[in-house]
Parts: sequence; C-alpha cells; structure tokens
Amino acid sequence: MGIRIHPTAEVSEQAVIGDGTSIWHHAQVRPGARIGKNCIIGKGVYIDADVAIGDNVKIQNYVSVYHGVTLEDGVFVGPHVCFTNDMRPRAINVDGSLKSADDWVLSQTLVKRGAALGANSTIRCGITIGEWAMCGSGSVLTKDVPAYGLVYGNPARLHGFVCPCGEQVEKTTVHSGVVQARCPSCGHTIEVPQKEWEKIE
Repeated sequence: MGIRIHPTAEVSEQAVIGDGTSIWHHAQVRPGARIGKNCIIGKGVYIDADVAIGDNVKIQNYVSVYHGVTLEDGVFVGPHVCFTNDMRPRAINVDGSLKSADDWVLSQTLVKRGAALGANSTIRCGITIGEWAMCGSGSVLTKDVPAYGLVYGNPARLHGFVCPCGEQVEKTTVHSGVVQARCPSCGHTIEVPQKEWEKIE
C-alpha cells in the first residue's frame, strides 16, 4: 500500500514516511522526522525535525508535534492538542538579544503505545504518558501518567484506569501489591500497581 501525500502538504525529502501513511491538507513534515506505517496525519499538522512517530498513529487536525516528542505505536492525538518542548521559554536573552537554537534546553516527551490524548489538551514537556493511558479533552498534563491511567482536568489528575478498549475498569482483586481490574464492557483484565491505584482522586 502506497503513501498518500496531499498536494498542499509540505513534506521534506529528508523525512522517512512508512507505507500506508496518509498526510493531509497543509500538513508540514520537517527533515529527519520519522513516521511509521499506516499513520493518519490530519489537516494542518506540523511535525518538527527529528520527531519519531510509530506505526498506526492518528494525529488529528492542527496538532504541532515539536522536536523532542516521541509517539509510540497506536497513539491517538486529538485535534488541537498542544505539545511543548521548553520548560523555560523566552524569546530573548537577558541582554535583549534574540534567542538562538543553542540558547535553550530541550525537554523530551514520550507518549507510549496505545495512549490517547483528547482534543485541546496541553502536554507539558518532560513527562511520560504510559501505555493505553487516556487524557480527557481540554486537560493540562503536568506530570507522568501511569499505564492505563485516566486523567483529566487542569491540572490533570488521576481519576481511574481504563481498558485498551477505552472503558473504565473496575477493581476485582488485590494481591502482592497488584490490583487486578476488569473491563465491564469487553471483559478484558488489566493489572495496575496498588501504589498507582491508590493515587486515584
């Protein structure tokens, strides 16, 4: 299956694009970016230099994925999600001179396999979002999210855990510091460290 790039998209020849990926209207992909197979890159998406994106990733309209952000396989990024990569952003130095590319420190952000970020959420740089985690729309994420964690709010707080299908799971047993929880929709079970489960607000 071939790669589809809309005529209005700007994709660097130094970017690597996987088979089956679609890049839609007015998207921009910069040099060194690596996009996996079967991805959907929506209208107006900006993918910065050297960004790494896995297979089967969906990035909805008008998302900017800046240098230092890594999206693993199967990540969903809702429309207008805002990533950042500088903990102390300034336009100028103390002497008033314009900051250059060497005048700031890059902070890495990792979104792990299967995680979903709701529309208009803001992701502070320097955090890790665990596998199959889910972030509610309009949330502001300021700290790490555990695997399967359901977070929302400003700042985002942990409100439960979710199944890979997206439903909130229910605790069934606790053994040796591990909570086993079952999905009421599909019946799938997950395991969560008890210390993480106890952080639910």
